[in-house]
Amino acid sequence: MNTSTQIVDAIRNQGLLPLYFHKDSNTAINILQALFDAGVRVVEFTNRGDEALSNFRELVKTRDSKMPGLLLSAGTIKTRKDAEEYIDAGADFLISPGLNEEVGTVSNERNIFWVPGCMTPSEIMKAETLGATLVKIFPGNLLGPGFVQSIKELFPKLLFIPTGGVTLDTQNISSWFKSGVIAVGAGSTLINKHSVESGDFDSIRSGTAAALHLVQQSR
Repeated sequence: MNTSTQIVDAIRNQGLLPLYFHKDSNTAINILQALFDAGVRVVEFTNRGDEALSNFRELVKTRDSKMPGLLLSAGTIKTRKDAEEYIDAGADFLISPGLNEEVGTVSNERNIFWVPGCMTPSEIMKAETLGATLVKIFPGNLLGPGFVQSIKELFPKLLFIPTGGVTLDTQNISSWFKSGVIAVGAGSTLINKHSVESGDFDSIRSGTAAALHLVQQSR
């Protein structure tokens, strides 16, 4: 089992957390392979459809056989049931869009790293009370880098990662890192619908490699 320190270090070093969902298991696997080939070693697969859990299990099997060193997180975890099912399915850690105490509780019970989503200082305070050390700022496009810059000194022991509306350009990425985040999350801006629908996984691979380079240059 990976420790919280190992997970945080992997996210920090990568600087970019790709996140996605696809209802077709083969497509989901091909996307994961493209990300891995681009150099990604931490990925979030989101719990956003009826097929999500079964597809996540297939991703874990593929990871275990073909993708050494890859951390696979389960995202959009909103209930205790979600948390328990994805932990049992092999998730390395959990990510939530909001703050659910039951998810925090089961994560602590099962010794699984948990990243809650927060939008207000009150939610961040609660997340810290529940034992969180990394908080997802969501939605990032509404809150902006200025929000992190304003609240960061209030929570010196916490780390932050924004998700939602992060754009892959130097100005946007640089502003987030200057605000003090350790990484940024990227979904459709990285894994675009056209490439997925056309089966152009090489484009996803090359685009992801370029995005990883952009992030390193923008820190």
